[in-house]
Amino acid sequence: MAFPENVTITEVCPRDGFQSLPEIIPTEDKIEIINQILECGYKQIEVTSFVHPKAIPQLKDAGEVLQGISRKNGVKLRALVPNLRGLERAIEARVDKIKLMLSATDSHSISNANRTTFDAMKEFEPLIVRAQDSTVAVSGSISVIFGCPYEGDVPLERITEICKRYIDLGIYDISLADTTGMANPAKVKKIVGRIKEHFPEMKLSMHLHNTRGMAFANAIAGLEEGITDFDSSIAGLGGCPYAPNASGNIASEDLIHGFEEMGINTGIDLDKVITIGKLLQERFPQFSDSFILKAGKCSDLHIAPKSQEKLG
Repeated sequence: MAFPENVTITEVCPRDGFQSLPEIIPTEDKIEIINQILECGYKQIEVTSFVHPKAIPQLKDAGEVLQGISRKNGVKLRALVPNLRGLERAIEARVDKIKLMLSATDSHSISNANRTTFDAMKEFEPLIVRAQDSTVAVSGSISVIFGCPYEGDVPLERITEICKRYIDLGIYDISLADTTGMANPAKVKKIVGRIKEHFPEMKLSMHLHNTRGMAFANAIAGLEEGITDFDSSIAGLGGCPYAPNASGNIASEDLIHGFEEMGINTGIDLDKVITIGKLLQERFPQFSDSFILKAGKCSDLHIAPKSQEKLG
């Protein structure tokens, strides 16, 4: 099939990547790393999350980070927001876009937000009303949509109902998250196809974790279903703190390299991303997971041996 000429990749390492680390990263270090990411060519970066400091201490400096970075024209800054207080902080910090937090299943929702899925959606209403009085755009998300670690497969009827309720709230921009890496290409095509059939007006993106090594294959399945927006994290850092055994996002350098090798333009400077990835890998070797940082690019050729060395 013919793939799209261009895709959009949102860098989520400063939020999803950093939140999973046990070591608190100094604010000035976060600012320096984000400033480097801003020079890579991304059109959107998920900088932080405005959650309660006790929930995710690593991101308690969200406001200071957004105040300290060197903003760049043409790059949207996105943040995760769980409640009205978080939205007020995001507006004060001048983010361009917020993403609402929602789980596809009640079990994960109770673990993540201490309320059921549809109860959580009811609480979105005042956030949306408040955002309409600001310049902040609102997007939604559906975590564990491709599989829940507590309930397994999510029924298509439930996914359809969640999407309907999002549209009733006036939200058409939705991120489909494989939070614990339970997706496979067939499941991706089935779920995305269902959503697009019932809600063709929705703008879908994919947030893929590489827990079981399926993320790039799942990205291709998403492409085949018409999705051209993807999240990724430099050096593969990341993982949901409320999901068991949730490893990192697909590494940005792996996703960018794979798309570019296929002739799909990302608009991102891969070499700059790799440079940042190597620095993060050196600092957090236990939490990085990237094929390109291990093997290099396909274009990184080596000097051919003049003869075979006989052993034994």
